[in-house]
Parts: sequence; C-alpha cells; structure tokens
Amino acid sequence: MSLLRGLSARPTGAFGSLLFVLFAMWYGASSQNNAAAYLLFFAFASVFVASIPHTLFNVAGLTATAESPKPAFAGDEIALPVEILNESRMARRGLCVTAPAVRADDQRVDEVAAGKGARVMLRFRAPMRGEHPVGDLCLTSAYPLGFIRAARHVDSAQRYLVYPKPAGTRTLPPERARTKENRPHAEWDEGDDFAGVRAYVPGESQRHIDWKAVARGQPLMTKRYNAELAGVLYFDFASVPLNDTEGRLAQLALWIVEAERARCSYGLRLPGTEIPPSLGTAHFHRCLRALALFQ
Repeated sequence: MSLLRGLSARPTGAFGSLLFVLFAMWYGASSQNNAAAYLLFFAFASVFVASIPHTLFNVAGLTATAESPKPAFAGDEIALPVEILNESRMARRGLCVTAPAVRADDQRVDEVAAGKGARVMLRFRAPMRGEHPVGDLCLTSAYPLGFIRAARHVDSAQRYLVYPKPAGTRTLPPERARTKENRPHAEWDEGDDFAGVRAYVPGESQRHIDWKAVARGQPLMTKRYNAELAGVLYFDFASVPLNDTEGRLAQLALWIVEAERARCSYGLRLPGTEIPPSLGTAHFHRCLRALALFQ
C-alpha cells in the first residue's frame, strides 16, 4: 500500500519480555495439555500480530517540516522548530520526533488529530562554526502496545548557521584601530563628557588612567569619553595577534559582541570581504555570519 511506503519497523525492548511470556504460556499449555492455556496463548499472540499493522499505520500519512532555526554560537543550544502534519483521516497517537543527524533530543506528541498539525521544538548543541544540514527528520511510534516501533524518515533540506564561539581578550583593539573624523586619541580632552571606564591597553597614554581607582587597589582602567564612543572600530583578521584561523575568528567574534554591547560603531575586514562600520542587530548578525562562513 502507498501509505506504508518508506516505513520501517523494529522490535522494542519490551518485545523480549513478550516472547518470554508467550513461550512460558506455550510450554505450560503443551506440558499440561490444557485447552484453556492454549486459548490464552493464541489470544495473546493474535493481539500482538494484529497490533503490528496498527503500529505501522500510526506513522503513515504524516509529514514533518523543519523551519529555519536561529543562529547560535558554537557549543550553545540550537532550537529547531518542526511542524508535523497529519494528512490522514485518522488521529495519530504516541509519536516521537527527532533529527538523528544532529542528535536532537526526542520530543513526544501525544496526539495529532486528522487533518491537523502539531509543532515541536527540537534542541541540540551547536557543533563547530559553519553552515550545517539538519538531515532527515524521524517520526517514530510504538503505539498501541509498545512491542514494535515503526519509523518514518522525512527528507529535510533545512540548514542552520553556527557562529564561532567568542574567545580571547575582551579588550577592544588599541586606539590606532579607531577613527573619529581623523581625530587622534591625544586630542580628546577632559571637556568631553565622561562615559565610564574600560580596561587599560598597554602602550596607551597614561593621561586618562583612572588613578583614583588604582589607589583603591583596582587594576588599571582608562576613562572613556563620548568623543571616544563616537568613533568607529575596524576589526581586521590580519591584525589579530594569533597564528591559527579559528583562534582569530573566535577573537573577532568576541570583539563584535563587546563592541555591540558597548554601542561602538564597528566594521569587519576579512580576506576578500569588508563590511563597513555600523551598529544594530542586522549588522551584528551580518558580521558574525561572515565569520561563520569564512573559508
């Protein structure tokens, strides 16, 4: 039958217990030549055999569609929305949904009415950076008795994006990477509005060090002014003082996160790619996407 195409079935852990019980019933019936025991044995066996097509039909007529998940940093959790649609005329019960290729946790759906749908969220850990396929979605069910598990695999062309895991130093690049209408750092003066402090970068002028904080035993911090915050940063792959590519990308990702948090306009330079300075969610994800897809 067309409804059963593409389905598979395998015994569950309870199937072994069922065989043991059936064998014990058969042995007792044959050794005692007891008609009632024979009747009970054949009744149990018949119910089991009759449940097999019911289990197969319970996953027939179902489709599953993976929606686009939000990007995540490597090692973080990705939430994959999946829509299940029951195209048959009967309700489907006791379903489990998973994505084996990404090792997502199973999600259980108690019932999907005829002609209706259900929505689940599959969760799994994001692997290394890049764009990855979701792979097949798997719908399984051991309904009604739990001795046989039927499975239906649904192709999915959905992909998900993983950003590099931010790592390295949180200190933004030195001021020589910053521009503010070609105005050098030395020209900032005490007349600019104070806007907090940040970690001191070795080699910077000591003019704006918060010496009062040093006197209290705190680490070296540099005072920040609105003139500084009004500048822009350029994060350059070539200027990151690391040898390995993944380490450089991780550092760039951390700087992007910190710059966005500090509301400092920033741009990104990668070999063959340059993203002009800007701010905001769209710019933030554009830069991280460039890092994720960097070859």
